[in-house]
Amino acid sequence: MSQINTSHISYRPDIDGLRALAVLSVVLFHAFPEWVHGGFIGVDIFFVISGYLISSIIYKGLDDGSFSFSDFYIRRIKRIFPALIIVLISCLIFGWFGLLSDEYQQLGKHAFGASTFTNNFMFWAESGYFDNDASTKPLLHLWSLSIEEQFYLLWPLLLCGIYKWKAHLGKVLLGLTVGFTLLHFYIFHPDRVAAFYAPYARFFELLIGACIAYQHLQPKTKAIHPLFKRFKSIQSFVGLGLILIGIQIITKESHFPGWYALLSPALGAALIIDSPQDSLLNRRLLSNKVVVWIGLISYPLYLWHWPLLSFGNIVASQKPLLGVRIFLIVLVFLLATLTYYFIEKPMRFGNSRTSKRKVNLLILYMAVIGITGGVVFEKKGFIERKAATPIIKHQGDTGHVYFITTLINTFTYAPHNICKMRP
Repeated sequence: MSQINTSHISYRPDIDGLRALAVLSVVLFHAFPEWVHGGFIGVDIFFVISGYLISSIIYKGLDDGSFSFSDFYIRRIKRIFPALIIVLISCLIFGWFGLLSDEYQQLGKHAFGASTFTNNFMFWAESGYFDNDASTKPLLHLWSLSIEEQFYLLWPLLLCGIYKWKAHLGKVLLGLTVGFTLLHFYIFHPDRVAAFYAPYARFFELLIGACIAYQHLQPKTKAIHPLFKRFKSIQSFVGLGLILIGIQIITKESHFPGWYALLSPALGAALIIDSPQDSLLNRRLLSNKVVVWIGLISYPLYLWHWPLLSFGNIVASQKPLLGVRIFLIVLVFLLATLTYYFIEKPMRFGNSRTSKRKVNLLILYMAVIGITGGVVFEKKGFIERKAATPIIKHQGDTGHVYFITTLINTFTYAPHNICKMRP
């Protein structure tokens, strides 16, 4: 293999635009499933993006000799922990006020799983993603974050091991991607739930991103054929078309993942990422300032959206009314924006001299959340709580009013936690 050209690794606003497409499809699916049938495929788009970005960083570090496991995981902690911590704290506070004991006990269990990045295994053991109980699990969406973190734990170790065969790295990456893709289809047929939650069933999507990253870092020494250049200029439109078709035709009753996951979100996202940044779609649509802004807040947007919608369903004992769901989506954008600017950015990009203290603080907070979740589970949701009585279960409009009141109660306490997290 030729020397990897790491000088071309730079920020791509169109990737944030693709993030926006991914998160909006998921949020709109959960809020308005009657209109956005297959929006859940946005998670698969995130997997491809993550594989691409993380692998680009690791390739660069390995190639110039600057890669450090400690630095890598410190960056991951500063990227993932801050927003996740404030969301988990807020969920536990809301649950104290608004959930019955069995519901709060389940929330505690899942908060522990989220803090240890193992809740994909919990949900795998409990039930299917699309079963009737899905709307009663406010932290269900964090299964995807657990899979990503499991990949981040293994992938740098594996890359460091195989980098000694740098001349054959491309072939090894291709072999791994094909192997995990075949493994996905092997486990998909007998067990749909395993195909959804098992990390090894989803790694093929992250590895597709890793292959694109490797290809982009190859030195371009040969002239590009005009026909190939023309295809490269339109392939992002093909990718977008595959994603939009998937959102429209894939439903929760479809045999997903499987071929749908490979052909629509995975291949579609790969084509867009592999497109030149100056192609029409990438330059005009995905690099639009508003779209890029949504991409920048996509992580906290993803974290906040499902707990609010799920709590609305639990407290009101029914799917929230359309007006309430619209209100919740507006609130989600507000919370995501505040989280990004006042929690995520300061913790990630603040004073480097306090970096070690930040990381230690984040680890401590996450450990406390995990312990708290475990205690809530062991105490069976604190049955003695005043909130944990059937009286609070309201129906219809009364339930929605109670839900909004409980939200206000929660966010009376949440700002104190936000202030404590500021560096």
